[in-house]
Amino acid sequence: MWQQASRKYDIEGGSQQLYPVMLENPELRWSFIRKVYSIIAIQLLATIAVGAVVVSYEPIALFFTSSSGGLACYIILIITPFIVLCPLYYYHQSHPLNYILLGIFTITLAFSVGLTCAFTSGKVILESVILTTAVVLSLTAYTFWAAKRGHDFNFLGPFLFGALIVLIIFSMIQIFFPLGKIGVMIYGCVASIIFCGYIVYDTDNLIKRYTYDEYIWAAIALYLDIINLFLSLLTVFRAADS
Repeated sequence: MWQQASRKYDIEGGSQQLYPVMLENPELRWSFIRKVYSIIAIQLLATIAVGAVVVSYEPIALFFTSSSGGLACYIILIITPFIVLCPLYYYHQSHPLNYILLGIFTITLAFSVGLTCAFTSGKVILESVILTTAVVLSLTAYTFWAAKRGHDFNFLGPFLFGALIVLIIFSMIQIFFPLGKIGVMIYGCVASIIFCGYIVYDTDNLIKRYTYDEYIWAAIALYLDIINLFLSLLTVFRAADS
């Protein structure tokens, strides 16, 4: 009876092992995981808020798409998140500078997402949000379940990286040789599968490999996986709706 009560207490306290060969303190790892998911939740809420403003207030989207100055600002918005990653790499342990840089990264990326959604029907956006939410929750739960049973997904890293490089190059080729409707749908489906793989891979790293000081990078990795999955699904639904 005492052992059962003790086991129940450990589970409720988040102190059970996340995977069979776990050597570190489970409570510390659980605390790290909660911290990362809290950061991701704030990032997603900020993205939804900024995106909703951009979509609902039409002059913002018109400014970025109908004037030369707006186009220049749009290009700056696109490249800013990548520029911010450089100082964030060096200051990811410097509080509160790391959170300030993370905020800039999130807000600028949220504007880009909002502009992508600005000329998309509400039905398509809602379908993409619902499916993204369902997929992320399902894959996250599956990865935790699989890790508990000793499965490891580190082998996916090289394959996913290679697939991502192909995807990026292929998207650049589309600038000069645009795809038709069917091609865009296939591209979106393939991209969705790749980022589903990244969600599993990065969640597995969150459980086993990220150090406690890498909470910013862990949050960024999973946040980008979720956003890219959403944009990929948005591409599929938008092409199907056209």
